[in-house]
Formats: sequence, C-alpha cells, structure tokens
Amino acid sequence: MGDGDGWVNCDAGHRHWGRHGAAGLLLYHQGPEPHVLLQKRALLSIGGGTWGILGGARHSHEDAITGALREAGEESTLDPSVVRVHGLVGEHHGGWSYETVIASVAERPRVRRASFETAAVAWVHADEVPRKKLFPAFADGWSRLREALVRPVLVVDAAALDGTDGDGAAAVEWLRDRLAALGPVPDLPGTVADLSYPEIVLAIGDADVPGVDGVRVVAVPAGAEAFTELAAPGAPDEHRVVVTGDPERRRRTLAAGAALADPSWLRGLLS
Repeated sequence: MGDGDGWVNCDAGHRHWGRHGAAGLLLYHQGPEPHVLLQKRALLSIGGGTWGILGGARHSHEDAITGALREAGEESTLDPSVVRVHGLVGEHHGGWSYETVIASVAERPRVRRASFETAAVAWVHADEVPRKKLFPAFADGWSRLREALVRPVLVVDAAALDGTDGDGAAAVEWLRDRLAALGPVPDLPGTVADLSYPEIVLAIGDADVPGVDGVRVVAVPAGAEAFTELAAPGAPDEHRVVVTGDPERRRRTLAAGAALADPSWLRGLLS
C-alpha cells in the first residue's frame, strides 16, 4: 500500500481510485502488425473481469511515468527498463486525473501476471482491442489512445534557428544543447498526446559538431533533396515533425508524409 491508495471524489462528484491521481502504461510493439499489452483485471479488483492497461494509483512523490512503470512492474513481470516512453494522454476530472503513458518496446517480451490484481496479461492486436470486454473508461478513450500509438521524431533544420547556414559550430552547439534540455513537448503538431517525448534530430551543414544524449546530429548536404530523406518517416509508427523555414524543404517535407512546424514555434519552446 502506498500513500496514494484510496478513494477520492473529483470536482464533478465522481468517485475515483487514487488520492493523488492515477496512471497507466499503454505499451505497444509495432512489428509487422501493432500489438498492445493488456491486463485482464482479477474479479476482486475494480472492474474485475474487464481488460485494460497496467496501472493504478500514483504515490504523492511520483510523476505519471514513474507511477505507471512502477504499477506495471508490480502487476506483471514486465521489465520497465526495456520500455521507451513517447507521450502522455491525460483525462482530467477537476481535482483528479488519469494519465496514460504511451510507450513501446523494440522486441515483444513474454509478460505474465504477478499480483492478485491481475487475472491475465496478453499482447493483443490493436484492431482486436475493441472486441474485448474493456474497462469502461479505457473503452471510452480507446479511439484517441489508438491514434497516440506513435514514436515522435522532431527534425530541426539548424539553419532555420541559428540565423546562419547551419555551418557555424558555436551556434550549432548552442542549439544542440538547448534541444537536449528541451524536455516534454506539449501539443506536438500532428499528434493527439498532451505531452510528447520525441527523439530529436538536428540537421546541420558542414560544421563538425557531435551529438549528445537526446540529440542526434546529422550533416545534410546543401539543397532540399538530401533533406527529404531525413524528413521521411522510417517506420509505420514513426511520426516526424520537421522544423524548417526553407520553402523548398517545407514542400518536400509535406510530400514525404511528415508534419511541419514553424521555427517560431520551436523558438517559443526554447525561450
């Protein structure tokens, strides 16, 4: 038992489990076909016999990600260290909230039940989820959550932000370091998540600047054609957002199937 275990009423008068809110882990594996990890709740649990996601009440000192991963590790044999977080989708009730952590795994591990709260754990094809007997709140939110199963990638054209052609090493290093400290991105263009945790790719000119944790630096030859390869999504679940002000690069970005963001949007986040 933690200090978050217990019932609370939200401002609308509804009764919810979790004194400090609750969080759950919606874990997916893309593979040839997308599958999500679902939990069948034990009969003695809230919503017993229904399917939903691993999760529960947050402790007072926990953020949503910490709480969701802890709960998943308590209720199943999932190793949280293999999980890569991509976003948060919130359901807010006034004084109480439930945060769904969107995450993926590179390989689909075998996961088993590990607590009395869990009757079963299974990987379910995303298209088959609505056919399950779902926990009511999960059923209500599934259509939005299904859209949120993406791996966001933010591609930044250095020339659009550093005021040069992307070749000035000092300016590029400054931008790289600011991007590394960016943190979660609210309302990333083209996504339904409230907060996104994107992979960040910084496209530069000829400057010799290495990458750092959280930012991959890629040298792109002059011209729009080479930039197109960087803008194109590399996997079915990948959602690329490209920040550039160059008209030809913007046109090619849209043609490649990526979303666009104006440099002023990113400057606002970095300020």
